[in-house]
Amino acid sequence: MVTTLAIDCGGGGIKASVLDEAGTMRARPLRVPTPYPLPPALFVRTLLDLGGRLPTADRLTVGVPGMIRHGVVVATPHYVTRSGPRSRVDPDLLAEWSGWDARGALADAFGVPALVLNDAEVHGAGVVAGTGCELVLTLGTGLGSALFDGGVLAPHLELSHAPVRWGTTYDTYVGEPERRRLGDAFWSRRIRQVVDGLRPVFRWDRLYLGGGNSRLIRPEQLARMGDDVVVVPNTAGIVGGVRAWELSVGRRDART
Repeated sequence: MVTTLAIDCGGGGIKASVLDEAGTMRARPLRVPTPYPLPPALFVRTLLDLGGRLPTADRLTVGVPGMIRHGVVVATPHYVTRSGPRSRVDPDLLAEWSGWDARGALADAFGVPALVLNDAEVHGAGVVAGTGCELVLTLGTGLGSALFDGGVLAPHLELSHAPVRWGTTYDTYVGEPERRRLGDAFWSRRIRQVVDGLRPVFRWDRLYLGGGNSRLIRPEQLARMGDDVVVVPNTAGIVGGVRAWELSVGRRDART
């Protein structure tokens, strides 16, 4: 039986568990706060410490916020800041993270094959049915996204950085600070407006809303979004660590 250490890295916390081939957790999930400032070396040590508290595994899947191509960090929004999401960007951290081979560094550190994807892509791998056009949006510190066609992962687009209104990005428009400022009722209405605006862009067969804040969407707003929009549990960010290896992109992006 092949086991997978799945680590879901967010702006506020990092969660991990070990899963079997069926995606069943073999250990209780663990969570630690994301430390800041966070250079890549500390990121690796944090993941090693977290993994060391769990049973050993045969391979590793890590979901990281930002643009990840073939296991290399193109850009990450939170980890280049001095004290966490929406704080000042540190030029030295920006230089360290840009172009960092996360897949190679983590495979070497853990001594097992590693797969590093955008966190929303791993989340999506845990929920998509594998038929038709399926869009995944994760709601948490900001907005994450992943698109699947027939179960095949499309190249990642940083939808969160696109302007949505008055020069404000999606990341800011529906992120956690705005939810706190608006309250759940008005924030839920805003989520519905975003879904309505994206529908003619993607023409999805199914839209999955995940992430820690998806459970806070008011039922009346979710009902108005349509039957093709469903809320999925945040645990998908860990459970997807197994199914991510079955993706076409995943097979290319694994390294021993």
